[in-house]
Amino acid sequence: MRTGREPPKPHPWWRHAGLALGALLAVIVRPVGRMWRSDDPLDEYGLVQLSASAGDALVAIALAGSVFFDVPVDEAKTEVALYLILTMVPLALSGPFLVPLLDRAGPRRAISFGAALGRVLVCVYGAPRVSTLVLFPMAFLLLALTKVHAITRNGLVMAYAGRGDGLVRANARLGRIAVGGALIASGPGLLVLRLGDATGVLYLAAVVYAVSALLNLRLPHPSVPTGGAREVGRFGRLPQLTAPAIGAAGLRAASGFLLFALAFALRRSGEPAWWFGVLAAAAMAGGLLGDLLAPRLPEDIREEAVVVGCIIGAGVGATLAFFAFALPVLALFALTVGTSAELGRLAFQSLMQRLVPGGAHGRVFVRYEVLFQVAWVLGALIPSMLPLGFREGFLVLAGLYLVAGIGYLTPDLVARRRG
Repeated sequence: MRTGREPPKPHPWWRHAGLALGALLAVIVRPVGRMWRSDDPLDEYGLVQLSASAGDALVAIALAGSVFFDVPVDEAKTEVALYLILTMVPLALSGPFLVPLLDRAGPRRAISFGAALGRVLVCVYGAPRVSTLVLFPMAFLLLALTKVHAITRNGLVMAYAGRGDGLVRANARLGRIAVGGALIASGPGLLVLRLGDATGVLYLAAVVYAVSALLNLRLPHPSVPTGGAREVGRFGRLPQLTAPAIGAAGLRAASGFLLFALAFALRRSGEPAWWFGVLAAAAMAGGLLGDLLAPRLPEDIREEAVVVGCIIGAGVGATLAFFAFALPVLALFALTVGTSAELGRLAFQSLMQRLVPGGAHGRVFVRYEVLFQVAWVLGALIPSMLPLGFREGFLVLAGLYLVAGIGYLTPDLVARRRG
């Protein structure tokens, strides 16, 4: 005869997994439901951003599971350089067509809808041909349409942000939503890739992009003041943005340098491959941290000061990473770079959206997006074309931040001296 209470039987593993999945769905569904019921135009556009980012994440997973990365680009420097240069072409080609449309508020919803619908068609056409050479022009078109979506987002955020919401806060909010969309799509995308292949992931991306296109139809008509186009030059140059643009371009160049330094120099220096995963995760976490910190910055801090602070912080981190070459220090540096790049991006976006007069949004947005894309590519070309060691690369990176800081401060100092 047994005495005492019997120990409770352990719950089966599937019950714990179900509870964890239910908790995760609750965390995801509640914010999405709140944005769906909200009358705030920025919340309505947040759903568009959520679905677009989810589709982009699925495309990235599909390309990673296809022949796209089977090409040994590290063996042919010419092919690497050609690939980097081609990343600038979509924005350069689409820019002149976008300028007259983005200078007016009305067509912005139509452009955002068209970018989503175009990605649906490309994914549906390319999914059964993912193992052929059609994959490369398909990836090219998807990149071009993603750039179109990014430029249109700048104008729509400015139109939908309420008076009580600062532009930094609005941009950071959409940045967090974008990260959430990518995380939500990563699980199903990896599962479909594991059970099937890249074709199924691309079809799933097409469905998500179709949802994004339909969500664009719910957006209210954006209204932006007009009449200030004459204050901006033909090519979209604003003198007030010269110094901040130099600093922001330096941050973009450093980001491109860091990515390709991790991809190429790790092999040359003999470091273990899993270092790349740790540092890439730290950089992504830094971007999310930047989105969380940006709304909490004091409102009296100017956007220009944020850009300068990001340059200084990242430069100091690069110098420390050179002298203390260890994985924890490098991970902390990658976190700093991700945070600095995101804060700098948000600060410049907000400054640009605030200073651009009505009727000149298209030419200004396209000008600086092209500038930043060129800066990113030039930064990425350095470690991919030169035989730099992983550790020496951080010294070059510190030099890039120094040049960016000098370039940022020089126009202001010259203007003061003339004054």
